[in-house]
Amino acid sequence: MRSPSPYRVYLILSGAMSLLFALIFTIMAVYRVQAAGLNPLQLVLVGTALEVTYFCFNVPTGVVADTYSRKLSVVIGMLLFGAGCVLEGSFPIFGVIILAQLIEGFGYTFMEGALEAWITDEVGEANVGAVFLRGSQVANITGLVGIGASVALASIGLALPIIVGGVLFLVLAIWLMLAMTEPAFVRPARSERESLEGKMAASVRNSLHDMADTLRQSAHVVRHRPLALTILAIAGVWGGFTEGLDRLGEAHFIQVIGLPRIGNFDTVVWFGIIAAGGMLLTIGASELARRRLALEQSAVAVKALFAFNTVLIVSMFVFALAGSFALALGAFWVVSVMRSLQYPVYSTWLNQNVDSRVRATVLSLSGQTDALGQFTVGPGIGVLGTVYGLRVALSAAAGALSPALLLYGYALRMHRSEPVAAQTHPVTAEP
Repeated sequence: MRSPSPYRVYLILSGAMSLLFALIFTIMAVYRVQAAGLNPLQLVLVGTALEVTYFCFNVPTGVVADTYSRKLSVVIGMLLFGAGCVLEGSFPIFGVIILAQLIEGFGYTFMEGALEAWITDEVGEANVGAVFLRGSQVANITGLVGIGASVALASIGLALPIIVGGVLFLVLAIWLMLAMTEPAFVRPARSERESLEGKMAASVRNSLHDMADTLRQSAHVVRHRPLALTILAIAGVWGGFTEGLDRLGEAHFIQVIGLPRIGNFDTVVWFGIIAAGGMLLTIGASELARRRLALEQSAVAVKALFAFNTVLIVSMFVFALAGSFALALGAFWVVSVMRSLQYPVYSTWLNQNVDSRVRATVLSLSGQTDALGQFTVGPGIGVLGTVYGLRVALSAAAGALSPALLLYGYALRMHRSEPVAAQTHPVTAEP
């Protein structure tokens, strides 16, 4: 039986993963508060466990993807992530949830970067921008389905969406073993001849050597190319911003803004409506971006990212200071749309400027820097929320994103100084 094309596999994966993430996380905060009874400190520690795991293992797992197989890396990640979700949903106990977060975070590091590096190699750097945007559109549609399914299952039991989502991640990993191919991936070769009796020991030594070579080449890229350093700095700033919003956004709606009383709508239903509205708006915005943005040129991607982040900062301040539910909801939806548009454009820009041999590792470095921003800036924003209130904390999160504008401006000047043909040539690894 012929395997589907990489393009089709990527779209299926984008849709399936978005549906499952929405299924699991739409009600996750409610589950942790109501079913597990976690207090604010425990909620922060749960997030910290996830981000520390992500930070510690993102680069090593990226090296595995570049050295062995992107497919293997993605499959391992899905199996671990699914198992962690099943564990968390089955035992609403703080210690078990922490353990589940360690497993989920470890699993996600295998997926992070490997999937994007795989599809970039398979379709080519010139075409990957359109593929990322189309994948984002598919993800938005299936995410909408996942939100509805999450609310429906949660009405039966709060843990049900988490357990079902975890099981389906395991099923998706099994399907991927059969459907995903990587003909464009070139595994680092070792030329030396080995005797039969020393083959096993030599294989281990050579594998470690290959992984060290990949990491060394990635470090060379980051040290010797200002653009690579700028990309990583932006990831760190972005992490600090998102941690404040993700940890405190729902609490802001519940404790400060207040949810309207309409019929029998409870908290779970309201957050389903909020998520669904943001998803619908994002679908239209993604299609507009796909048609209007010529992402083959890196300078165009940077200009778009500068605009997205400017709107994000303004909308975040409005959300933090809004005095009515309608204004807060509108601002929150704008923030959601801009965040969704940011991902495919940023991924395109990053992949255009990194050599294929170290792509997954550099992508993992970007994710690791994001995690570093989250667990260093996030607790400070949490302290502000505890001492001075959620409005101050969310305003601080908006301010934390401001340095990204300076970094994008610097990146744009670097691209303008390059010949046009060079703007789509990747940063190369050390020969």
